[in-house]
Amino acid sequence: MPDPNPAAMDFMLSRRSRPAKTLQGPVPSRDELEPLLTAAARTPDHGKLEPWRFIVLQGQAMDRLATLAQARGAQLGYDEEKTTKGAAQFLIGELAVVVVEVQKPSEKVPAIEQTYSAGAVCLALLNAALASGWGANWLSGWPSHDREFIEAGFGLGLHESVAGIIHIGTEKTVPPERPRPDLSAITSWVDA
Repeated sequence: MPDPNPAAMDFMLSRRSRPAKTLQGPVPSRDELEPLLTAAARTPDHGKLEPWRFIVLQGQAMDRLATLAQARGAQLGYDEEKTTKGAAQFLIGELAVVVVEVQKPSEKVPAIEQTYSAGAVCLALLNAALASGWGANWLSGWPSHDREFIEAGFGLGLHESVAGIIHIGTEKTVPPERPRPDLSAITSWVDA
């Protein structure tokens, strides 16, 4: 017989990301953040490759990245709105964790499974932060997918990419519930 965990299930059925622009200080200390990273690192990982790593951004790093995004957006010829939106997540945040996908050579584990694992780390970190009482949001945006930005901003190698940037802080407003998927429209039951 299963051994249910009603509190965990209640959390999963009611979890709600908090928009990054609604987060403020205080943010988790290093001692408060490490258990969240530990929980995220327990993500399923076929072959035990650990195809991900973390970069914790705080303080002046956020300002530096906002400036870099502004300059890179201008260099790419993006309009002011797109450029500003790319820089905004670094301007509004006080702490963020970059989940870096690290592709590792493997005959057994296809690259796509490593990508899925990195995405699962993002969700695990997001949920660990929310379960700990913090507000949290998973963002990406054009800077996360721009090779020059991620190499200059985060020091990523050619075999690395950004799976997501998880912003964590104290929520200043509670967002309204949003519509959720119609389970009957997205579920098929196969009996034979």
